[in-house]
Amino acid sequence: MTDDQPEGVPPTERADTVPPDADLDGPTRRLSAPADSVEQPEQPEPAEPAGEPEPQPATGSLLTHRPTSAGLLILVLLALFGFTLVVQLRSNDGDDGLATARQEDLVRILSDLEARDSRLQSEISALETSQRQLTSGVAGRQAALVEAEKRADELGLLAGTVAGRGPGLRIEINGVKASSILNTVQELRGAGGEVMQIAGAEGKAVRIVASSYFVDAEGGGIIADGAHLTGPYVLTVIGVPQVMQTALQIPGGVVASVNSSGGSVTLGQRTLVEVTAVREATTLQYARPVS
Repeated sequence: MTDDQPEGVPPTERADTVPPDADLDGPTRRLSAPADSVEQPEQPEPAEPAGEPEPQPATGSLLTHRPTSAGLLILVLLALFGFTLVVQLRSNDGDDGLATARQEDLVRILSDLEARDSRLQSEISALETSQRQLTSGVAGRQAALVEAEKRADELGLLAGTVAGRGPGLRIEINGVKASSILNTVQELRGAGGEVMQIAGAEGKAVRIVASSYFVDAEGGGIIADGAHLTGPYVLTVIGVPQVMQTALQIPGGVVASVNSSGGSVTLGQRTLVEVTAVREATTLQYARPVS
């Protein structure tokens, strides 16, 4: 306190009075305010993200690439291959007809297949011989005439316009419907039956050709190509007797089907059978041979 300062007035602070917490680092003396009294500049608050960032898939993932047309085609082919494989495996698992067949049945089936193969090989040899004869120059004319006559006879047998005879099979079926007769005819054709006819109890015979049909008749019996027939029915077929009989007797074949439905089948091999029923030749209205 100075001598000239009035009594009762608090002493004033002088600039040269250095408080204990003054900052003396600089060349000049400056007063440093307390830490809690100094106003700090406002820091900008960090902006909040607009939304949660979506996770990015790993580089090289299949989901980051759109499949091309070639890739889609490969996928479709693989799916079809897998489906076909599954169907084939299921079909093989469900086809146990031969697996449960007896040894003698398997032997008959094998004999049937061998006979068919032998018959087809003979036909191939005959056709090759005919081809060589027809292309042998002047001598081919006579061979062509003979071949034409032979072909006409064969077509007449197939069309049912001429009668036929030869080794074959006689089949008697009773207690069946038209569907069983149709199955029998188809099986005989597959086994090499060339010419056949069907007769009913009345003795009337109907020639069976490619256009033949069989339906159940009202009141019993069947209708074969417009003719009403009643059982028992007799089928006469020209062909290899053993091959045709084996085809009818395979497990699950015609004989087994007829017997399971309450009918009966009697088979008889013949060295000579005659098919006497014939059809009238159809007169074509529009078709003409090419000259």
